[in-house]
Amino acid sequence: MNTAVLVLLAALSLTVLLTGLASGARRLLGIEIGKGRAVLTAAVGLTAGTLVGLPLRDVQPLALLTLEIGVSLLVAMVFLAATEVLIPSGTVRGLVGFPKAVRRRFARTRRYARLSRIFVRHGLGRFLTGGSRRAPAERAVLAPSLRLALEEAGVTFVKLGQVMSTRYDLLPQEFIDELSTLQDRATPEPWESTAQVLHEELGAPAAEVFAEFDPEPVAAGSIAQVHRARLHSGEQVAVKVQRATARAIVADDLDILYRFASKLEHHTDWGRSVGAEALAEGFATSLHEELDFRIEARNTLSVAAAIEQSTGDSVIKVPEVHLDLTSRRVLVTEWMEGVPLHSVADLLDDGGPDREALAQAMLDCLLGQIMTSGVFHADPHPGNLLLLPDGHLGMLDFGAVGRIDRSLRSTLRGMLLALHRGDPAGLSDALIELVDRPERVDERRLERALGRFLARHFAPGIKPDREMFADLFTIVARHGITVPPEIAAVFRALATMEGSLERLVPGFDIVSQARSFAVTQHLRKLRPETLGRSVTEELLSMVPMLRRLPRRIERIGSAIEGGQLTVGVRMFQDPEDRRFLRSLVHDVLLAFLGGVIGLVGVQLLRTGGGPRISEGLGLFELFGYNLLLISCVLVLRVLFMMISPRR
Repeated sequence: MNTAVLVLLAALSLTVLLTGLASGARRLLGIEIGKGRAVLTAAVGLTAGTLVGLPLRDVQPLALLTLEIGVSLLVAMVFLAATEVLIPSGTVRGLVGFPKAVRRRFARTRRYARLSRIFVRHGLGRFLTGGSRRAPAERAVLAPSLRLALEEAGVTFVKLGQVMSTRYDLLPQEFIDELSTLQDRATPEPWESTAQVLHEELGAPAAEVFAEFDPEPVAAGSIAQVHRARLHSGEQVAVKVQRATARAIVADDLDILYRFASKLEHHTDWGRSVGAEALAEGFATSLHEELDFRIEARNTLSVAAAIEQSTGDSVIKVPEVHLDLTSRRVLVTEWMEGVPLHSVADLLDDGGPDREALAQAMLDCLLGQIMTSGVFHADPHPGNLLLLPDGHLGMLDFGAVGRIDRSLRSTLRGMLLALHRGDPAGLSDALIELVDRPERVDERRLERALGRFLARHFAPGIKPDREMFADLFTIVARHGITVPPEIAAVFRALATMEGSLERLVPGFDIVSQARSFAVTQHLRKLRPETLGRSVTEELLSMVPMLRRLPRRIERIGSAIEGGQLTVGVRMFQDPEDRRFLRSLVHDVLLAFLGGVIGLVGVQLLRTGGGPRISEGLGLFELFGYNLLLISCVLVLRVLFMMISPRR
């Protein structure tokens, strides 16, 4: 019985000691850790303290205890700080999630290896290593190789290339032209896999939900494929089914892109200037939305409403969505019988619909979505546009939809008006309003650059072309201005639409037509009924402020008359500034205190003397060692807080 009690007391004492060591080290370093790391930290510290105390068994137990605890705490802090820097808390989700994390790491490594082989096989090995700026001739060779590599790499990289093909501010023209031809092609998914996805999403086999279902897809991409089916009501529908492995592949690829973007931003000036991490996050958000077909269904309804609002009875038709049959991985819409725009040249030449009228209707529809409603199709390439038997155009695939608010729409109209007038000052003001303005921008220099831009592309007798976009974004990049994703989506849609219009009417002047559209919209705003409505809305928004204005003016006047008007300026009003100052003062004081205590400890060791605790160890020396331990603990805390990635 006595032995059992002793064992129980020893176990309890050990638990209390380990808990105290782990808690003390954690609190002194100011971090949160898991139970496993806490136990390991305390065990390492206790082992170190015990080893230090073994040669000093002749020292009085109380004096030895303080020394052992001090050493244990210091070693525990050093161990915890080192592990936190190497493996931050939260990166390994405990023992339960460890096997999954290992599997994901192996999967990511395999994907890394496969991507490396693809890029090297296409001759991009030297390109991936960076280096000096490439010459135009070398870029002309690299651009097709990059396109082929991205197509082979799969869905994520095809989508990335399509997005980057509109970023004139980030890539040279050779890459823009080549990436704009990227196609998302893939071999069809086996019917068994497609049928399983349909069963999981719809809750029943396809044969029960649909009267007929063609197992052969009419189109196959790397995210999904489209099948033709017939409902029990007799209506023909298009069924878009996501590939079973699409989400897993995209997750691994996005993880790789995040890491690559982080390295670019932290190790290259170019990555920092363009905000590589923010670009990767924006792309990932967009791609995750494309993987949820419920979002695409809502996008379809939004664009249909935007077309109705901006153009009324438009020649552009949007398929109806069957929301009751739509889920995260399945989208069911009206079947639109037609010919893709890239295949309609012969039909239009044989007495079909007028090319010019169709092109103008397409552009007016897109500009109306952008300028009037703020919801627009962001990827209107020829494959997403169908010529219907009745002469209308059908618009498909609403996975990529852009949205801009009222103020940005107004600024876009102002930008087009400035282009129409040839006003560099107005263009500069509108451009700065559109983009993410840097802390310092030389507006006079920017205005002069835009003046040269207008003279080059909008002089009499000169027709603007695709190079205009490249020159404009070159000016933007040269002045350190970052284009926000929503504005990049607008230019992406316009650039893509230009390619579609070129199929219908070679040489179609999209810039001039857009300028004319902006002028028409501006004149419409000046109509008496529109102007009256705008004035009424503005006045209604100003009524609360106007009610308070007389009282505030009276208070200011009374304060001036009585000589009591003062202006209060508070330093460090921002809580973040106050927090930083407190942290700075705290660290300085701790470092100073640790240094002073360390000097006192060294002085005591040099002095020696005092009552003898053991052979060769005096009381002053014991105090000196303990003070040195305290000094090391304080200095270690300050150093850890300075280098901590969570600072």
